[in-house]
Amino acid sequence: MKAAVWHGREDIRIEDRELKSLKDNEVTIRVAWAGICGSDLHEFEEGPVFIPTKANDLLTGGIAPLTMGHEFSGIVEAIGKDVTKYKVGDRVSVNPTITHGKRSEYDDIYDGFSFIGLHCDGGFADFVNVPESAVYHLPDNLSLETAALIEPTAVAVQAVKEGGLRFGDTVAVFGAGPIGLVTIAAAKAGGATKIIALDLSDSRLAMAKEIGATHIINSGKEDAVEAIRKIVPRGVDVSFEVAGVQKTVEQSIYATKPRGTMVIISIFANPISWHPMQLINTGVKVTSSIAYSPSSFQETIDLMASGQLDVTSIITKKIEFKDIVEEGFKTLVSDKTQSKILVTLSGEK
Repeated sequence: MKAAVWHGREDIRIEDRELKSLKDNEVTIRVAWAGICGSDLHEFEEGPVFIPTKANDLLTGGIAPLTMGHEFSGIVEAIGKDVTKYKVGDRVSVNPTITHGKRSEYDDIYDGFSFIGLHCDGGFADFVNVPESAVYHLPDNLSLETAALIEPTAVAVQAVKEGGLRFGDTVAVFGAGPIGLVTIAAAKAGGATKIIALDLSDSRLAMAKEIGATHIINSGKEDAVEAIRKIVPRGVDVSFEVAGVQKTVEQSIYATKPRGTMVIISIFANPISWHPMQLINTGVKVTSSIAYSPSSFQETIDLMASGQLDVTSIITKKIEFKDIVEEGFKTLVSDKTQSKILVTLSGEK
């Protein structure tokens, strides 16, 4: 089969690879569609960030070189002998987080986790084997193409929960890339009244407006915090930092009302310098979110299937698998008008 394999920074190769033997508790999925995530882009530009290169990952056993891709959907091709919930032909999505499985107040997120497609072979391939516990049935009215957006949207749904968003709250989202855009959609679905999107790109701000932002601010043309305070003088109830740079971390805190909440969703490939007195002087609470609970993943499927959460407008390009490096990764690096690029594998609906 064909697979897009990460060998190192700026070194992803389409190769012929043998599918690993199917374990008793695993499902083989024929991949239909896969999305290129911002974390995939970090691995391409700056990696390794998550990908294990010096020792096998403790949860998955994976080590580079490995097949990337953790936003994907497909059809069940085969099942292990202990699999009971799925049959060949089922249309499915995959929750790529692999945990120790210890139930806790965090519902499995932070007892230690790894990602299919970053810590072991993933969905940038014709086929992939995943544990039955990672597989979710798709409603009939949710296409496989749209289902490739479930994973990034679940990130946003969990982030909105972590921010404690309530009906009527005001929100600022710093960064209108793919995760910023789905966070805007999730905040709208969660009942936010004023949703302020900030970015340096006018084209991305236009997408933010389309998906649910009530106000847009080009933070390269005006002072971000001052502009937000003109709209919400006391500061927003919840801010989301989705840009991943020191300046937006600081701006997110300054734009939040006293005792409000700032949620960091970004991935930082390198450390930043930041003064904690900024928090002490404001009472703003800071939290973070990177993954999602199993319940949030299922809720995301349900919200998307019902139409309450429509994020399809973030798709800006669909490409063939053979073009994943040139038309996918390299395009996302150079062309900031792009948001979510979907890769066609089997292309089934």
